[in-house]
Amino acid sequence: MKTMKLKTKTLLSLLFLGLLFTACTDNESTEPVSQEEDLTEMVQSTEMDQISASLEDVIIEIYEDQESAEAKGIMNSRTAFDTCVTVSLDMEQNFRQLTVDFAEGGCIIRGHLYEGQIVITYERDPQAQNIFLGYVLNNFYFDNKHVMGNNSILKELSNDQGNPQFTHTVDLTVVWPNGMQASREGQIVREWIEGFDTGDFTDNVFEFTGYWNASFVNGGSHSYEIILPLRREVTCYHFVSGSIDVERTFFGGVLDYGEGACDNLATFTFTDGTEIDIVLN
Repeated sequence: MKTMKLKTKTLLSLLFLGLLFTACTDNESTEPVSQEEDLTEMVQSTEMDQISASLEDVIIEIYEDQESAEAKGIMNSRTAFDTCVTVSLDMEQNFRQLTVDFAEGGCIIRGHLYEGQIVITYERDPQAQNIFLGYVLNNFYFDNKHVMGNNSILKELSNDQGNPQFTHTVDLTVVWPNGMQASREGQIVREWIEGFDTGDFTDNVFEFTGYWNASFVNGGSHSYEIILPLRREVTCYHFVSGSIDVERTFFGGVLDYGEGACDNLATFTFTDGTEIDIVLN
């Protein structure tokens, strides 16, 4: 269970570990990489978790809004977001292109700043079990981080549990304002377990499974696998529960988001059993 810790205490813990431990890089370079640096990369990866999940939220909500509108005979795309978000529809027979523009200076959506443009494309078929959504990010920023990528999401109308499901093929690069950079490739499955039949996106709850690799500008790389489904409640900034196995040469452990509290706290347990608290940005 997560316990409340001051951010300064967490940072001191990271510094302490960085002084005590060193690990080799994946290519066994003679230059040591501190465990503090490894943990910094892991925290960056949690920020990419947030970016990926929030981006999916917006794409799925805009797609679902458009489908709901067309089912009612309304062809103009609409959005439940703030008026600073503009959605333009281009269509030809069953082809749909939704261009999502965030106003100059960006738009705040559930506490996050979105800037730039997302272009979503798909072939509309209300009877299809599977729908393939492609998307492109154009000069897109999330909380002042530059996010680049052209990716896809496969929507299944109903999985084996009778719930809608989205499989996100991820290939994203993130550049932080300070110049730090990281990339992610993998596949993340999002099951829509609550709220899909209410018409209100704010009561939605999703569970995530999957795996991915993250690479960093300094040459470091980590592999990740969700070992306990990550629970995302749309009104919370971060995952509220679930665990991820993290592996790197000479370094590994489990990142745990807790047992359901909507907060910014997580823990990381090294393979030797050492546990530290992490404050998520």
